[in-house]
This record gives sequence, structure tokens and C-alpha cells, in this order.
Amino acid sequence: MAVRIFETDPAAFPKVRPQFADDLAYRLRAGKTVNDRPVSLPTWRITTGDPAVAEAISKLLGGAVEPWATTKEDSLEVITEVDSLRLVIDGADAVESSLVQFGRSGPPIHVCDGVEFLEPPEDAGRPCGCPALLSERKAQSKTGRGPSPLIKVTFRLADSPDLGKGQLTSSSWELLKVLHELENALDKVDGPALVQLSLELVQFTTQTGVDVSFRKPVFKVLGPVPAAEGGTTNE
Repeated sequence: MAVRIFETDPAAFPKVRPQFADDLAYRLRAGKTVNDRPVSLPTWRITTGDPAVAEAISKLLGGAVEPWATTKEDSLEVITEVDSLRLVIDGADAVESSLVQFGRSGPPIHVCDGVEFLEPPEDAGRPCGCPALLSERKAQSKTGRGPSPLIKVTFRLADSPDLGKGQLTSSSWELLKVLHELENALDKVDGPALVQLSLELVQFTTQTGVDVSFRKPVFKVLGPVPAAEGGTTNE
């Protein structure tokens, strides 16, 4: 028979630290939504469902721990004070990309690699029907008639790898166009790579005279992870 000491003192029951359903400790974001509109931020934003992780990130990168409105598990956010991070990425396999169009109810209705369907399994390998030109792909995506990039990069913070795995998710066409450069650079590193990830300011004026300003993530592979910094991220 099991002991029943926590029936008389429930506050003493060991607290279970919340985990993301997909085994991620936190998510890295380049912006947030304000009044239903995406807003680019000058510094990195990190969200998590673990108060201990949030406090650790606040101490490491600056910024206050705040709740934010979401239906997901990562209900705490830290808008950090840094626009550049050092990451440890375990090779090109830690980088995923696809083109995805979501239905109104949430689940994706189109998942492809730009040429062939990836999902569902019964359609995998069949031509996806997307236009050949990048400009046409972007135009269809903008009007909701075609898929958008879904890029996922899994990593650990080089300065605090014990916090667990984080992930950057991006729908940037600009990042998608250079993603092969990141994958090729990671392939050249024998083992975990030390990578600098920065928010680069982009400013231009459209042909119609509209000023555009946003920040895009830029990866720079620095080389193998030095032994003094943990050398590996294997669990």
C-alpha cells in the first residue's frame, strides 16, 4: 500500500514542471501580434510554459517575465534585451522546412515541398500543383490561395544549454530563400555547430511610395562547438 502523506499535506506534493507537448522548453520569436496585426520587434522574444525557464531566460538575456494571451502551452513571454544569440544546432537535421496552407478550422489542408505533396501519406509524392515561379507562389500565399513557408530550427542556447531545447518557427520567404546556405554550412561541421542568430533590420520603399521596415532572422555558422562550451547537446 502506498503512503498517503500528501492527503494531509497536499501543498508538499512535488511540483511537476510543465513541458511542451513536443518536448520543447521554449520558443524563439521575432515579433508578436498586436491588435490582430503582426509586429516586428527589435529584440528576440521567447515564450515558454515553464516559470523556471522564463526566469532563467530573463536573467540571462534581460527582459521581464509576463503572461500573454494564448491557447498554447507557452503562456509566459520574455521580450529580451538582445538582438543576437549564440545557438548550438545539431546539424542540418535540426532544420525543417515545408510549404503549408492551413484551413479555417486549424489543421493544414496543403503540405508540400514546392513540387510534390508531403502529406497526407496517400498523396505524398504526387504533384502539388503549386506555380513554378517564386513570385507567383508568394502572391498566392498572400491572398490565402496557396501555402506559405513553415520553417523550424531546433537548438539550444549556447550560453545556457541546460535550459533544454528551443525552436524558432518562421514563415519568412526571405529566410526560405537562403535556408539551403544554413543547411550546407551545418553539414560541413562535424558535430554540433555554434551558430550566431541575429535580427537584421530591413528598410525599403515600395514602388507605390510606401515605407517598409521589418527585421529578419540571419544565421551565421561559426564552426564546431568549443569543448569548453559543452561540445555536444546530446541528452
